[in-house]
Amino acid sequence: MDWNFLSETFVSLIAAIPLTLSLAGLSILFGAVLALGLAMARLSGIPALDGFARFYVFLFRGTPLLVQIFLIYYGLGQFPAVRHSILWPILRQPYWCAVLALTLNTAAYASEIIRGGLLSVPHGQIEAARACGMGRFMQFRRIIWPLAIRQALPGYGNEMISMVKATSLASIITLMEVTGVAAKLISETYRAIEVFIVAGAIYLAINFLLTRLVQLLEYWLSPHLRQPRPLLIPTTQGEAP
Repeated sequence: MDWNFLSETFVSLIAAIPLTLSLAGLSILFGAVLALGLAMARLSGIPALDGFARFYVFLFRGTPLLVQIFLIYYGLGQFPAVRHSILWPILRQPYWCAVLALTLNTAAYASEIIRGGLLSVPHGQIEAARACGMGRFMQFRRIIWPLAIRQALPGYGNEMISMVKATSLASIITLMEVTGVAAKLISETYRAIEVFIVAGAIYLAINFLLTRLVQLLEYWLSPHLRQPRPLLIPTTQGEAP
């Protein structure tokens, strides 16, 4: 191992971390909003909405993310209606095509995670909220949603980690994130092992921090699972401790 080369590679790859984080962050954010809508459509009881959500999940979970990125980046430009629309200045850029593909993909997986969390809410707590006079929106905001998030968080944390790793596929459409810069360095130096070791270590560090953040959020949302603090009984003066 050439440690000087490893340090130079690390410095080069560090510069690509903001792009990787922005791709992952935006796709997770937009995907969460879309996933919530899909989960609510599945649980709405309306056949049209339920059928659309089922087809969407089937389509994006059943096809590779790499194919989806190619279809969005290379395929949308084949339609004149898209090229002459107001969205073309955005869709012609590889960054937003990657964000769109990652968002649509993660929404399919996350919607099932959120739907499972919503279904896990005990029906007795919903009945208790109704007995207290809560409306449907208040029930969802104060009872259903907090409990569903607590149940879905471990699975959703895994999905967020998967999306951080999935950003590596954005390099195939000319985006110079961590994997893209790594591929460029390999083509220049022909030292694949050292470069990929550094790239893998960077992804590992990012996912380690993300895992810890998810664990802290899970701890904050689960006060009933925390160990109670021991009661300290003060001793009166003159008594043995």
